[in-house]
Amino acid sequence: MAPKIINGSSSSDDRGIVSYNNDFDATVIKRLYFIENINTDFIRAWQGHKVEQRWFSVTKGSFQIKLIKIDNWDNPSKELDIISFIIDDKKFDLLYIPQGYVTSIQSLDKGSKLLVMSDYLLKEINDEYRFNVNYFKI
Repeated sequence: MAPKIINGSSSSDDRGIVSYNNDFDATVIKRLYFIENINTDFIRAWQGHKVEQRWFSVTKGSFQIKLIKIDNWDNPSKELDIISFIIDDKKFDLLYIPQGYVTSIQSLDKGSKLLVMSDYLLKEINDEYRFNVNYFKI
């Protein structure tokens, strides 16, 4: 399965706005947390999971999320393809990240906030991989 945007939408009337994502099935979600980078220059890269799946949704501001599918978790190629997404708080879109990817997360607006959802509880499995921010040639 490939990373993809699960499109959200909204409706408004004289009472206000309702944002929704009727195409997102949350039954596998076991854990939620937020990411707020210290500033827009900081890039939180490269971290990912061989088994865990994640879903990202921006609750405030906007983010650039870059993804790399890892070919070898012990010694990944430094020249793997990068997929880039920009997601924001304008719609209730979710970015689905299947297992096997590492992420680079950069906030594009001051004070941006990213909701992260995972299909595993913290410490349920040992599945966190980190690579230096300059490891991959981009």
